Amino acid sequence: MEKRKIEFGTDGWRGLLDDDLNDHNIQIVAQALADYMRLKSKNNRVAVGYDGRRDSDRFARLFAEVLRGNRIDVILSDRIVSTPVVSFTCVHRKCDVGVMITASHNPPQYNGIKFKASNGSPFATEETALVESLLGHSLPSFDEKGIEEIDLMADYLVHVEKLVDFDAIRKAGLRVAIDSMAGSAGTVLEELLKKHGIHAETIFGVPQTDFAGRMAEPVERNLQPLADFLRKGDFSVGLATDGDGDRLGVMTDKGNWMNVQETILYLAQYYKGKKGMEGSLVKTASVTDKMLQLFPESEVADVQVGFKYVAEAMIENDAAFGAEESGGFGFKGHLPERDGIFSGLVLLEMLANSAHKTLESFIAEKRKELGEIYYDRIDQENDSPARYKVLPALALTSPAELANFKVTGMQYYQSSRGQINGLKLRLEGNPRWLLLRVSETEPIVRIYAEGENQQEVQQLLNAGKNLFEAIDKV
Repeated sequence: MEKRKIEFGTDGWRGLLDDDLNDHNIQIVAQALADYMRLKSKNNRVAVGYDGRRDSDRFARLFAEVLRGNRIDVILSDRIVSTPVVSFTCVHRKCDVGVMITASHNPPQYNGIKFKASNGSPFATEETALVESLLGHSLPSFDEKGIEEIDLMADYLVHVEKLVDFDAIRKAGLRVAIDSMAGSAGTVLEELLKKHGIHAETIFGVPQTDFAGRMAEPVERNLQPLADFLRKGDFSVGLATDGDGDRLGVMTDKGNWMNVQETILYLAQYYKGKKGMEGSLVKTASVTDKMLQLFPESEVADVQVGFKYVAEAMIENDAAFGAEESGGFGFKGHLPERDGIFSGLVLLEMLANSAHKTLESFIAEKRKELGEIYYDRIDQENDSPARYKVLPALALTSPAELANFKVTGMQYYQSSRGQINGLKLRLEGNPRWLLLRVSETEPIVRIYAEGENQQEVQQLLNAGKNLFEAIDKV
């Protein structure tokens, strides 16, 4: 049985439609999950959802049929949903596993599969490895009957409405512009806000297989349509969700991008201060160290890049809030998982409870209170085999100085294969650090830096590039 093209990464399996994602391989993965369920299942139940990509709905049904062929109870979404809805369904309906057919923000020629644990979090590395080890272990079975096809969104919305102060948002008179990027979040956020008397308008609210010609990643370079919409209208804030609705990008009323690092810092400060939301904080190593100025170091956990690591630490530490620099946020009381819709609602609640009616003025005050964040990242193509030697070499030599700054601490991170694939150097002064990462799946090295001004950040990024170039010449 062919399993060469089925390789799981940190967030499931993604590949090209037809070449990788096809009926045959979907059946192979579904049967592997069924075999996994025989070993690990408690309730013998799986929730299955799908986004708006080509073939997602068909793949979801095929996946469900294989599970039913193995006498597993299946709850199948009756419509396109965002990934967090599947995560919530796992918790709400006591499912052992959630399956989401999506390739997140990848280009439209891709599709994929995400697995969710019974608590709604991303599958742990060892669980994914077990499923992968069972690929091709047995022949797929099928049964079209007995699949419970329901609206997964309804229960999710009831849950969200209990957690968000819509009255405060309405009383503040906030006017919200939304860009769903033709992804699976659709008009859900707009409809929810309007239900509570809040003005909201959505662009690209109909899911499309090609995401209307854009990359469905809510970052500044992809959000010009939202910026234009904000500048032409009368709004307080702009919110954008990605292809499968688990990430959030934010723009001000003037159509200016809100740096994700600022979004994280302000949300952490607000949410940790809410009644009943006490607890520690979790951030990936690439998130601003200004968190350590705002909160005691003992209350902030630094984990390697990837939301699965954030989720694991949130659960272990009963954390109030977790975040990654790509726009994924997790909240205590909701899910140990990213959720673009819920994140947007918390941001609106934060703005509503401030003295400001627009995000632009809110940010201006916060920058006076907390200072500005100076941070940048570069992704550099590097196909040299020597790139894998850089981080282990640094971990062994432990440099005393970098870019004329004393190194005060070093933390390294390991891949699922036990290789050092990330290393963070903390430097004298705070915040001041350099993070180096080597991609396991692409010929790319990622270099991140934070400093006390933009010139300093560039200096640190250049130092990071030089480290890779120096090793390459050895």
